[in-house]
Amino acid sequence: MKRLPLEPELLASLPTEIDLRLVVTDMDGTLIDDEGRVPAGLTETVADMRAAGIVFAPASGRQLANLRAVLGSAVEDSPLIAENGSFVVHGGEEVHSDTISAQDAEAAIATTRHLSDSGYDVGAVVACKHCAYIERSDAAFLEQTRLYYEALEIVEDLTAIALDEVLKVAVFDFDDVENGSSQALAAAVPHVQTVVSGLHWTDMMSAQASKGRALAALQARLGILPEQTAVFGDYLNDLDLFDHADLGFAMRNAHPGIHAAAAYTAPANTENGVLRTVAELLSRSRRERLKHAGRPRTDQSEAVLRSRPPSY
Repeated sequence: MKRLPLEPELLASLPTEIDLRLVVTDMDGTLIDDEGRVPAGLTETVADMRAAGIVFAPASGRQLANLRAVLGSAVEDSPLIAENGSFVVHGGEEVHSDTISAQDAEAAIATTRHLSDSGYDVGAVVACKHCAYIERSDAAFLEQTRLYYEALEIVEDLTAIALDEVLKVAVFDFDDVENGSSQALAAAVPHVQTVVSGLHWTDMMSAQASKGRALAALQARLGILPEQTAVFGDYLNDLDLFDHADLGFAMRNAHPGIHAAAAYTAPANTENGVLRTVAELLSRSRRERLKHAGRPRTDQSEAVLRSRPPSY
């Protein structure tokens, strides 16, 4: 599928030749457009990456089941970084996870209820490894949660479910969370990490959890280095991905903090920015160049890298 080439100003700063092994992309505001649509040609692009020996991995605040449902066959063999890095799965095997304590989960639920009683238009989602739970069940809230949670169950009391394997408590606020509920949540539950993951979402998760930590665990498992990794992001929950990738791309529509951290810029999510940039990276990839030149690959370092044991 033909795509618009990158603009000259975006092309000019890119390395002329790279050794690309791993592409990691955020979902909302990055890979998919503002209507939640997966870009046309994703499956073909991922197939091209696989043929070049490059791994594709989405990294999202979304649930694992949601990533599989939304991306379908494109990620059938891909590692998946879900729940803002709290849960990483590859080939049906758990690679990495970070959970919060039952006490912190209860405190997050109680704080959300208190905010609701105080006039905030909020609701909590308790995200576990294989299912998410909510107690607010009005149509407007359900519409928002179902965008990100495929395996979702409504219960009468969130504190009555088993809270021993909670990845995070996500709180949706119909107002702007950066200027409202996120500060109250962070102050009320100080032992967890409170991350603003969108205009309306606050994620309360393990102090150790992040997309960057999850990426580092995946890189260790695959034997891939930061200089062989490209990442794409648009919002603050993507920030530490850029600590683990030399090829860090802020979407043109990204938060200023992401632009400050990224070495490069990609077109906006509404302009098919990820796939257009990946196409250019493929054309510059050393592996791709060798394949088209018909020469055998003699990368002895790959065997050394793959022999390293995973370390988290």
